[in-house]
Amino acid sequence: MRSVGIIGVGAYVPEKKLTNYDLEKMVETNDEWIVSRTGIKERRIAAKEEAASDLAVKASKRALKQAGITADQLDLIIVATVTPDMVFPATACLVQNQLGATKAATFDLSAACTGFIYGITTATQFIKTGVYQHALVIGVDCLSRIVDWEDRNTCILFGDGAGAAVLGPVEDGYGLLSFDLGGNGEGGDLLKVEAGGSRLPASELTVANKQHMIAMNGREVFKFAVRVMSKSTQKALDHAGLEKEDIDFFIPHQANIRIIESAMKRFGLPREKVVVNIDKYGNMSSASIPVALNEAIEQERIKKGDTLVLCGFGGGLTWGSTVIKWSMDQVE
Repeated sequence: MRSVGIIGVGAYVPEKKLTNYDLEKMVETNDEWIVSRTGIKERRIAAKEEAASDLAVKASKRALKQAGITADQLDLIIVATVTPDMVFPATACLVQNQLGATKAATFDLSAACTGFIYGITTATQFIKTGVYQHALVIGVDCLSRIVDWEDRNTCILFGDGAGAAVLGPVEDGYGLLSFDLGGNGEGGDLLKVEAGGSRLPASELTVANKQHMIAMNGREVFKFAVRVMSKSTQKALDHAGLEKEDIDFFIPHQANIRIIESAMKRFGLPREKVVVNIDKYGNMSSASIPVALNEAIEQERIKKGDTLVLCGFGGGLTWGSTVIKWSMDQVE
């Protein structure tokens, strides 16, 4: 089977910034407390007229341009999100229409903050087996729409954004070398939006009880994340036949700086080998990894032949890691 890699990336974050000082006026918190515990200084908030598909399309156009292909050359579009425009149709269908990707199959994928890892792993299988030639994978979330802005424990964490990647055949030995995916439904109650589905349809009571907003057991999610990030990364390295010393860049889900620092310590990674932008964007769920990847490429930190490890974790509970030997030349 042929090698598959990322041949184009793109990202989009809304213009509006919400700083910690802005939050001080909304809830009982302060900048020092937020930064010391999370590493977040500000986050982006989608405009009223912006939905997930709008953010996704802007990121996708940039990824297609970098890949040097047109939308009608796409065979598959996967949108990883927990904040779709609507229950159905899938946001991927809306993106397909706006891009003019008339030949592409489309579906949404729900794996919370691990969504982008699940998405690129899934798309790789279609291309590796020769079923498809090009796939577009988008991680996008508008978490500001489901945040309780009166809950100081959660409203400080989340932001909005989109990151996209075009996948296609690459040189042998390059591309996605291995992956590790996992889930544990026993932890489903630790991070959730309880209402809006078939168990608790929207009603006056569910709205009044704020059951359409993010509820999180922060302490338990933190412990889970620290544990699973190291375990999943090691499994992906093992599957690729690599050691921690082989990592050129580690691109983790941007949830909490202390979680990232724990992984850095576990694998002996210096700061220059780790992509961190949580201070600017907060936790963008499925968008955080592709936005961070795009940023590292724009900064010309990543070069052809580098070994990248992408690692995510989130609600479900879910987790996933992938090892990539980068196949793209630096973008001019």
